[in-house]
Amino acid sequence: MTGNPLTLTLKSEPPRRVDLSPLSGLPHLTAGEVAALKLWMGKRTLRVDELFEVSGEDTSRLVIKNSCAKLDYIGKDADAVEITVEGDAGAYLGRGMKSGHLRVTGNAGLFAACELRGGLVQIDGNAGDFLGGALPGNKRGMRGGRVLVKGNVGARCGDEMRRGIILVEGDAGDYCASRMIAGTIAVMGQTGAYLGYALRRGTVMLWQSPQSIPPTYGDCGTHTLAFLPLWFSGLKDLDSRFAEPDSAFNRVRKYGGDMASTGRGEILVRA
Repeated sequence: MTGNPLTLTLKSEPPRRVDLSPLSGLPHLTAGEVAALKLWMGKRTLRVDELFEVSGEDTSRLVIKNSCAKLDYIGKDADAVEITVEGDAGAYLGRGMKSGHLRVTGNAGLFAACELRGGLVQIDGNAGDFLGGALPGNKRGMRGGRVLVKGNVGARCGDEMRRGIILVEGDAGDYCASRMIAGTIAVMGQTGAYLGYALRRGTVMLWQSPQSIPPTYGDCGTHTLAFLPLWFSGLKDLDSRFAEPDSAFNRVRKYGGDMASTGRGEILVRA
């Protein structure tokens, strides 16, 4: 489908949180059918066009304007959809997304990109706790795709992460890469306490030395890693500091662990 992207302009901030997950299947709907979709707000439902001004006709591209932090589940289980959120997003942004491109110009709430399976989630502001993590009670977090956060992230970034890449230009909170199963988390800023707690496999890349290395990690010395230039070359398509030549490196201080778990993960600190 071609034409102007389907644009939903929030009329006013809702009094309660709104579940926007019904908007994930847009490519199979017309603009009129989208306007008639029912959304849950607290204990009642309302039509999309009661909450938003609706314009445009290309349902493979969605723009949400005047967005606020009460809009949850944007992009849940989305597949081959391009979504742009102008403003903030609520919790569970991009939960279980399969493919496509989801960008938020503001901040995102808890559990952004949780259990992500593919595609790219870009957050220009900050993200809350459990970025790329697992839902409560589940044992598998992010399973593929890429997440880029230009600001800071909260605690438990990448908790139970299975595969994929998380890129953080700012700082990361406590328990970054906790219980990580595999994948890569790269943080340019500072990291909080308990870095790599119970990490089983996977890689944590740091541009700055952490406040402490957990005692359950072994110092493996300084190394030149030939694969890192290739890894950085795979990020050149991103609008990010990670794509800049000055950000790349191949000389690292390596720490292996967590030896209290399986001990097959690694923390790589730029040397």
